[in-house]
Amino acid sequence: MKRVMVILGTRPEGIKMAPVIKELKKYPEFFEVKVCSTGQHREMLGQVLDFFGIVCDYTLDVMTPNQTLADVTCKVLKGMEKLFLQWRPNVILVQGDTTTVLSAALAAFYHKIEVGHVEAGLRTGNIYSPWPEEMNRLLASRMATVHFAPTEGSKKNLLREAVAPEAIHVTGNTVIDALFEAIALMDANVAMCKQLDEKFDFIDPSKRLILVTGHRRENFGDGFLQICQAVIQIGSLNDVQVVYPVHLNPKVSEPVNEFLGKFQNIHLIVPQDYPSFLYLMRKSHLILTDSGGVQEEAPSLGKPVVVMRDTTERPEAVLAGTVVLSGPHQERIVSEVSRLLDDATHYDSMAQANNPYGDGKAAQRIRAILSGA
Repeated sequence: MKRVMVILGTRPEGIKMAPVIKELKKYPEFFEVKVCSTGQHREMLGQVLDFFGIVCDYTLDVMTPNQTLADVTCKVLKGMEKLFLQWRPNVILVQGDTTTVLSAALAAFYHKIEVGHVEAGLRTGNIYSPWPEEMNRLLASRMATVHFAPTEGSKKNLLREAVAPEAIHVTGNTVIDALFEAIALMDANVAMCKQLDEKFDFIDPSKRLILVTGHRRENFGDGFLQICQAVIQIGSLNDVQVVYPVHLNPKVSEPVNEFLGKFQNIHLIVPQDYPSFLYLMRKSHLILTDSGGVQEEAPSLGKPVVVMRDTTERPEAVLAGTVVLSGPHQERIVSEVSRLLDDATHYDSMAQANNPYGDGKAAQRIRAILSGA
């Protein structure tokens, strides 16, 4: 039997690893599975795990106000070291590019524990964009022993870095697995559907809804000021309304609330749990974001995405025509959104493009690889 520890820190990690955890737990004769939350984003991660019915076996609870990346890195590293002395896995699974991923992989390396990296091989080629995520995933790749790449492009990135071909497996992206399962759970729950309709009864069905999310560190400062100016300009259109779940980080929430809080057509709301955010994505006409996960999810819902970043580690979406890059630049954001609002042919070409991130069976492939099937 293989001992597997799944280590999570943030909400996106919880969403993308929930299908893997559930798939592995279907086979108790092959896997003993433990789930550890570092608490990097404790509340938002907890909401996701509750929705998918996942209980953590261990919690590090590393977050305190105003701490630095170095603080989080050190706390996770030391916390994982203590945990490995209590329960030593054969392999850990980490997902993506967070500080949790880097620190957990390093702790496992120090203890000569194998590292499975889910969503491996994403690259922008610029270590400061996104920051610190690009460096986190580069370093995690050096410590990983098995790489679960979401696409052929991600596999090619790893091969260029001299990762052994036999260690790389193209699985698709687990976020599509999570999306399909979440939609099925929501649609089957009449009470939840009614609650969500009531929760968002301020949405005017006669107007086109633009959903906005933003939290990237490289956009702090001038980037967020330009994003806010663009949202003001877009929100002034008569047939449009904006909904913006505002990230709790003060470097995001303070400028957003200061600049956007006084406009009637711009609805600033608290960060949403996963089903609520999916509800908003499904209701939206298009999405403005700097999030990586949204670039992957939205195409399966037929929603065009304007990515407010200068680079993306998900070029497949750009090539497929499901997303367009605007950077955090007011004029470019407004231009791309205006084109999608005014040009029906352009909108349809993005909305109907095929999602390049998989078929919803990535977790099954990961389980088969880990079991040696």
